[in-house]
Amino acid sequence: MSAIELLYAENIITRRKGAPQQRLTFCLLVENRAYGKEVAVRWAGETGDWQMLPATYVGPAGDNREIWRAQTWRQGDAHQSLPGNVRFALFCRMDGQESWENNGGANYQIEADAGVRLPAATSVRHIDFDPQLQPDQKVVSVSVAVDAALTPEEVLIEWSTDGWKTVKRTPCFYARDHWDRNEQSNARNPNQYGVQIWTGRIKLRDAYRVEYAVGCRRGEQSWWDNNRGANYRVRRADLKVLTLNLHCYQEADQDAKLSKIAAAIRELDIDLICFQEVAENWNDGHGDWNSNAVKVINERIGQPYHVYTDWSHQGFGRYREGVAIVSKFPLLKREARYVSPSQDPYDIHARKVVMAQVDAPGIGLVNVFCTHLSWWQDGFRQQFDTLASWAERSHTRQVAATLICGDFNAKAGAEAYRHVVAGGKYEDQFLKIDRRGVFDAVFRTHQADWPRLLDGDHRIDYIFLRRDGKLKATGARVLFTETDYGRVSDHVGFYVTFEPH
Repeated sequence: MSAIELLYAENIITRRKGAPQQRLTFCLLVENRAYGKEVAVRWAGETGDWQMLPATYVGPAGDNREIWRAQTWRQGDAHQSLPGNVRFALFCRMDGQESWENNGGANYQIEADAGVRLPAATSVRHIDFDPQLQPDQKVVSVSVAVDAALTPEEVLIEWSTDGWKTVKRTPCFYARDHWDRNEQSNARNPNQYGVQIWTGRIKLRDAYRVEYAVGCRRGEQSWWDNNRGANYRVRRADLKVLTLNLHCYQEADQDAKLSKIAAAIRELDIDLICFQEVAENWNDGHGDWNSNAVKVINERIGQPYHVYTDWSHQGFGRYREGVAIVSKFPLLKREARYVSPSQDPYDIHARKVVMAQVDAPGIGLVNVFCTHLSWWQDGFRQQFDTLASWAERSHTRQVAATLICGDFNAKAGAEAYRHVVAGGKYEDQFLKIDRRGVFDAVFRTHQADWPRLLDGDHRIDYIFLRRDGKLKATGARVLFTETDYGRVSDHVGFYVTFEPH
C-alpha cells in the first residue's frame, strides 16, 4: 500500500479577476501512519524551476487514509509568465520516513488550462470536496469528474442527512461550457485527458450534516466513489462552549490577561462563553461600562459578538460584580434574575443569573444560563432549585437544548454536586468526555459509591446539559492553564464542544 497517491490534479487559467491567473490544485490520498505528517507536491512549470508546495489536511478517507490538498495561484503580468504546463511528484514524511510518488519515475504532467486530470484507471472521482458547512449554508455543490470513455447515461449523488436511515438521490448535470461559465477558462469539457465534469446540488436546508457518495451509470453497470467506503461527510462546525471565572480584576498583568482571553476565543472560534466575576468600577453603585471586563474582552476578539451581562453585588469593595454571556449568535431572548433570597447589593450571597436564547445553525434553539452560586452552606440548594425551576419553565417544546454553565462553588462529588445529580435533569459534560467510565457510574448506572470516584476532582466550574436535550458532547479541554494559553485567573476555563444527536 502506497503511503501517498494522487486523487486528481487541476490546472486552470482563469480570467475572472481581469488579468490571467493560473490555479494549480493537487488532491492527494495519504496513509495515516502517524499523526505528525509533512505532505507536499514538488512541481515545475515551463521554466523548469522546481519548488515545493505544502499540502493541508482536508478530511478522513476509508482504509485508514486521509485526503490532503495542495493549491497555489500564480498571476501573470508583463514581468512574469504563468507556469503553463506542469510536471509534478508527491512527497510525504511520517515517523522520519520519506515517501515519493513520481509516476514510476516519469513524473505526473498536466497541461495548462486543461481542467482536471485523473490517474489512470479512475472511472469517477469527487473533486473540490470541502468538509465544512458555513453557518447559513443551505446547499452543497458537488462536482464529479468522470472518465468520458464510460459514456455515462446518468451521474448522481446518493446522500443522507440522518445516518442513512433515509436515502436520497440527486442527479448531476453536464455542460460543455462548464469551465468557461464557472472560471472564465478555455478548458474543454470533456478535455484532452477524456475527463468530463458533472455538477449537482444537495439541498440540505438546515441539516447539521450530510453524507454522500457520487457515481455514474450506464445500463446495468455502475461506478462509484464513496471515499474508500467512508463516504464524503460535510458538516457544520461543532457548537463550542466555554465557562470561565474572571476573578473580578484581581489578577496581576490584568490587561494582558484580558487580551489573552480574547485571543483564545478568536483562535478557537468559540460560539458561547459564560463569564463569572465580571467586574466594572463601582462608581457609587452606578457602574462604569467602559471598565467592564467583558466589554474589554469583546472589543479585543476582533469580530462582533453579542453580549448580555448583569451584576449581583459589590465585589472586593470596589466593583459591581456579575455574570455575562458572550455569543457569536444573536440573542433571541435574554433575562436576568436573582436566584437567592437576598437581593442586597452589599451581600456577597445575593446571586443573579443571566439567561439567553440563541438559534445555533443546524441545531436549533439553545437556552444558556450563566451562573455563579454560593457554597452549599451559604445557600446553594435554594439557589440551584430556583435556577432549575426557571430553566424548566424556559425549556419549551421548541428548545433543542438547555445548558447551565458557570461557577457552582460545588466540588465534584460533594453535597452540592450530589444535589444536582439527584435532580436527574442535568449532566456534567466535561466529565462525560474526560472520564466516561466515571460519568456512566454517576449519571447512568448510579453506582452506590460514585462520589468516591470523584476524589481528587477539584472542579467547581461546570457545563451542565439538560439530559433530554438534542446535543451530545464531542470534545472537552481545560483552557488557561500554564501550558494552554497561560493562566488568566484563579480558575481555569472549561471548554466543551457539542453536536446534535
